[in-house]
Formats: sequence, C-alpha cells, structure tokens
Amino acid sequence: MGQSDSEISTPNKRIALGVCGGIAAYKAVEVLRGLQQAGCDVRVAMTRRACEFIQPLTFRALSGHHVVVDDYAPDNPDPIAHITFSQTIDLLIVAPATANMIAKFAQGIADDFLSSTYLASSAPVLVAPAMNTKMWEHPATVRNIEQLRRDGVFILAPDAGEMACGTFGPGRLSEPERIVLEALSIAGGRAQDLRGEHILITVGATREAIDPVRFISNRSSGRMGFALAEAALNRGADVTIVAGVTTAYPPTKARILRTETALEMANAVEQELDGKSVFIASAAVVDYRPTHPANQKIKKKEQTLTLSLEKTPDILTNVSKHRQDGMLVIGFAAETENVLDNARDKLRSKNLDVIVANDVSRSDSGFDTQTNAITILTRNQEALELPLMSKREAADRILDTIINLRKRQQTKHVTG
Repeated sequence: MGQSDSEISTPNKRIALGVCGGIAAYKAVEVLRGLQQAGCDVRVAMTRRACEFIQPLTFRALSGHHVVVDDYAPDNPDPIAHITFSQTIDLLIVAPATANMIAKFAQGIADDFLSSTYLASSAPVLVAPAMNTKMWEHPATVRNIEQLRRDGVFILAPDAGEMACGTFGPGRLSEPERIVLEALSIAGGRAQDLRGEHILITVGATREAIDPVRFISNRSSGRMGFALAEAALNRGADVTIVAGVTTAYPPTKARILRTETALEMANAVEQELDGKSVFIASAAVVDYRPTHPANQKIKKKEQTLTLSLEKTPDILTNVSKHRQDGMLVIGFAAETENVLDNARDKLRSKNLDVIVANDVSRSDSGFDTQTNAITILTRNQEALELPLMSKREAADRILDTIINLRKRQQTKHVTG
C-alpha cells in the first residue's frame, strides 16, 4: 500500500459496524480494532444470530459504547436508536453480511435494528459479504448484490478459500485489514494521492465474430480492471473505463463506455484519450479476428473448418506512440511461460512505463479469479514481485507504482 496502517487515519470519524450471524463474526473484532487504531469512533450493532457466535460484551468492552441488538430492549438507553444511531455516523459497515441481510437491504425490509438502521441512514454503506459459495453464487444473491450496487452501496466481494463447511470457493469474508482500508478510503481517511490524475482504463475481453452465432474471445472477466478503477476512484482520480465484455461488477459511480470488438475499443480509447494523464491497458484484447466473418451461421458439414485471420488494432502500442507529454502508459502481460522475459520484451517493444506480468496458467491467478500474483516491472528494469493477494490489493500496489513514477517525473522536471 502507499501508506502503512499507522499512516492512515480518520480522526473524529464516526463509524457504525453491523455484525451479522455467521462463523466469520469473530473477525469483526479485528475490524473494530483496526478502525480504532486509525482514529475512528466505532459503535456496534449486532443481529440476534450474531450474538450466538460472539457476545455483545466483547464489542462493548472494546468500543466503550452500548452495543445495540434490539432498540426496544429494556437495557437500551435510546428507544429510537435506529434513527439517532443512523443519523450520527459517517459510514455504515456490515461485516460479515449474510445472504439474509443482503436480501433485506436490497428489498427494503426493516424488521430488526440493523436493517432499520440501513434504511434510516444517509451515510455511505460498505457491505462485506460472507457465506457458503453456493449461496454467494445463487441467482437471488447475485440479483440482490446488483441491486445494492445500483443503490450506491459499496460491495467488498468475498475472498476465495476453504469454507467452514469444508467446501472451497468464493464466500470467505475479506481480511479485516482490507475491510478497514476500504472503509477508510470511503470515509475519506486514505490520502487522495491520485487527485488531479485523469485515468483511462480498458477492461474485460473483446469478441470477434466468426458468424452471427460464434466468436473468438478469451476468459477475461474484467475483475482486475474494475479493481483498478475502484481503487483509483477512492484515491481521488478521475476515471473513465472503456469496457469490453465483462462478468465482474463495475465500481459504483464509475463512468463506463461499453464496447465489444477490438476496433470498437480502439475507437473509444482514441476518442477519450485527450486530456488523460494515465492510460492503463488491462483489457484482454483479442489479437486476431476473422478476415471475412460469415453473414449467416456456418453449418456443420465438413470435418474441418479453416479460418483466415488478420491482426486487430494494437491499442496499447498506438496510445504509447501518440501519448501526450507526461502521460504514463501501463500495460499487462498475461503469459503462460517465460513470464518475466516476455513481459520485459513487451515493455521495451511498446515503450511502456510499467508492465504488470502474471502467469495466467495458475489456477489462483489471472483470468476470472478473485486473486492475483503479479510482478510489476518499470522502464528502468525495476521488478517488484508480489505474493498472491486479492485483485483489489494488487490494484493499489499498481497505483502506488504510478504515484512513485509521477514523483520522479516531477523531481526530474524541477532539477532538469
């Protein structure tokens, strides 16, 4: 990260931490402590089921505040706490957020203290889901998450890993440190070190038609590019996204231009490039397209089918060649062998400032995964190899590199 935990602070920020009933409820204690270390005043609300996993007394002892479970309970000092509580906070965090609570939020149901607080609050909301993989991937949950995003709720997607039930997949609560960093970013505690930067990011996959039914494409979900956009927005940048085909959710309030083919993406980038200070090419652009796509569906008659292919526009090279003074150009190298050597060749041949290399043959890194293991290479041949981490964490590390390059540019300009 660009700052250590001790350097990130939000003095006098009032945070409400909602804790739902799930095995990950104990991790909310670490979230509470992390927020307090950053200078936040934290109050806690719990659901009844959460109390079966961890006692309110724990949060009361650490926060110094009464923990609300039921605002009509005899020991509650405020009988309309869901109103006063919700109107005096700068951010509402729900971690862990169960599928049930997410459904309540999405449908506007207010049948307990936490769901009533959500409806009564005008503060930003950060939801960190935690549930079984099947529950997370169920169409109802997907639909509810999409609705919350449309409502302006910040969603911190769960990590992939082994569940308490023994299954493996996405659904684990994000690490407390990541939740704290995201909360501080939303609450304004993270330094706005990208303010003044105008970033253009390409995201997702492109498709090239073979016929009206079939196409050439790849497995890119857009998750890494959207993570970069979200992180940049939280750090104060102006961000424009040119997206191809994606399956991941875009960041809330991002400006997005949708495209499908490499040519459409190239044209959109050309139109949007003026005035941009950073270009990040995270999209997986198809390198070749059928020379003569069929107007009608190709029938299955022969044993083999030969396609004539031609190169698609090289968006990254074109941007690098025609960049404005001071623009930083960042590319990605998704490789399956000789990863660093191929990345260095691409860095030199395309005259880039930074290239992000990753081995997409790994099952836990690259296309359509929650995590990434990347190496960041710069023009002066510096190489920063990072361990496996969430794509959002990787995004911040890439942006940290951009900040450092910008500082070098400014120093060179002053001393030169």
